[in-house]
Formats: sequence, C-alpha cells, structure tokens
Amino acid sequence: MFAARGIAVSFSVFVMVYCVLSLAVCLCWRTVWLYSQRHPVRRIADLLFALRMFPLVTAALITAVFTIPSFLLLEPRAIKEPLGGIPLALGISGAFLGIFGAVNASLAVRKASRAISIWTHEAQPFESCAPVPVLRISQAVPSMTAAGIIRPKVLVSSVAELLLTTNELQAALNHEFAHVRRRDNLKKLLLRFVAFPGMAGLESAWLEATEMTADDAAVSNTGDALDLAAALIKLLRVTPVAPPVDLTAALVHSPASVMNARVERLIAWSDDRLVPLTKFSPWCGLWAAVATVVLFAVTYRQLLAQVHTATEWLVR
Repeated sequence: MFAARGIAVSFSVFVMVYCVLSLAVCLCWRTVWLYSQRHPVRRIADLLFALRMFPLVTAALITAVFTIPSFLLLEPRAIKEPLGGIPLALGISGAFLGIFGAVNASLAVRKASRAISIWTHEAQPFESCAPVPVLRISQAVPSMTAAGIIRPKVLVSSVAELLLTTNELQAALNHEFAHVRRRDNLKKLLLRFVAFPGMAGLESAWLEATEMTADDAAVSNTGDALDLAAALIKLLRVTPVAPPVDLTAALVHSPASVMNARVERLIAWSDDRLVPLTKFSPWCGLWAAVATVVLFAVTYRQLLAQVHTATEWLVR
C-alpha cells in the first residue's frame, strides 16, 4: 500500500503541475512571441521550443526533486491509510498521459521510418563534402529534406539537382545541414511526446521560426540569400508541395504562407542579420547555479515538509 500511495501521489502531482503549466503556456505564448519579435529568429525559435517543453520539464523536476523525496522520507510506512479517489484518478490520468505521449511518439517514428524507407529505395550517394551523408533519390517529392535522428542524412531529388545551379544547390544543402546541426527532427519527436490540446499554434510558430533559422544559417551574404530564394522559387514552381512528414525537415513544404514569407525575407536580406547573438557570460550562469544550490541546501528540508503537507491533503 505504501508503494501504491507513493506512485499515485507522484503521478498526481506530476499531472496537476503539467496540466496547469500547459494551460498557462497556451494562454500566454502569443504574448511572449510578440514581445520576442525584436530578437534574432534563432533566439525566437529557441524561446518557443523552451516554452513548449517548460511544462514537462518543470513537472518532472518538481516530482523528482520534491514530491518523491518528501514521500519517502516523511510518510510513515506502517500506517494503513486508504487511497482516496482523487489521487487515484489523478494517478491514472498521469499514467495515461505518459502512455499516450509514448504511443504518439512511437507512431511518429514509425510513419517517418516508412516514408524514409520509400524515399531511399535505390538511393545513390551524392558527391559532397558534407558533415552528414547526402543521398540522391529518384522521386521528385520531397525535393530536398533532412531525415533521421540518430543517423541523420540529407536526401536530394534528381529533379532538384537538375533544376538548381551549383550555388543554389549548395545554399539549399546548407539549409538542411542547419536542421541537422540544430537537431530539429529530435525536437519534433519531443513535441509528439508532449502533445497537449491547444498547442498547435505554438508548434506552428516554432516550425516557422526553425525554417527561418535554417535559412539564416545557410546564408552569409546577399548572394547566398538570393541563391536560396531562387532555389525555393524554382522548386515551388516545378515540384508539388509535399505534405509534411513527421520527424523530417523538407526544404519545400506547406503551408504556402510560410514559404512566401521565407522567400520575401531572403530577397530583403540585410547584413544586419549577421550580427552575432549576445552571449551570456559563463560566470553569470555559474554564480546563478551556486546561489540556487545554496538556497536549496538551506531550505530543502522545510520545502520537503511543506510538500509533504500538501500531498497529505491530496491523499485525504
């Protein structure tokens, strides 16, 4: 009974914190996104992804750092206290939430694996001094995409190779290499794991920001920007727009509004975008970490007692 109560309480705290924070993110992300528009698009993408993962990370930390230790240290093991309906229901909900996320992520991996297997059937190596393998595929769609998580690769259609000039092709490849470096496909997998109602707008904004971030990473001057814009325009006109496939990063994909915004942004390229991001001093992070550790060391026992009191109220 002690173990069952501990599991139920842990899942209950996790699901309550996760749902409350997820609802808060659903309500406030647009405001955060609007205020972040003056920052570089790379920082916007990182901020939106961090905001999307914030409920899961915070709920897991609170459960692991406070809830479980407080229960193990302060809960009497000999007491035969019945498990109430509320913690039981919340515990089942928390378990269901985890199972649903795992199944959703597994289905996304399965779907992507099937698509990549079809695309790479009879694929041939593409001659390129690239940090990841580049394969030439016979299909016209996708024209170019970064695929895979553990062993990422870039797929280039023969149509794209024929249509694009050498500079345009290299700019498009650099865009896909940027997706690989930033592990965008892994981030997409994490989003499938933390699926929550009402988050579609935030995830769409993040996807748009990641594409523009990859555009910026592929461009170092106005000529590169125009080459990438020309590559997008050519592929949009000749090849059909491929529907998005989970855990891949296609160069040309829907919705059309995002593609138009990317092209317009590249045509209006300015060297001001090459200003490096402001880096925070590592000493600031170190002192912040030390201060946090000291604060927790001083107040941890009192915090555990307060958390245990709250979970006792939950159980009753």
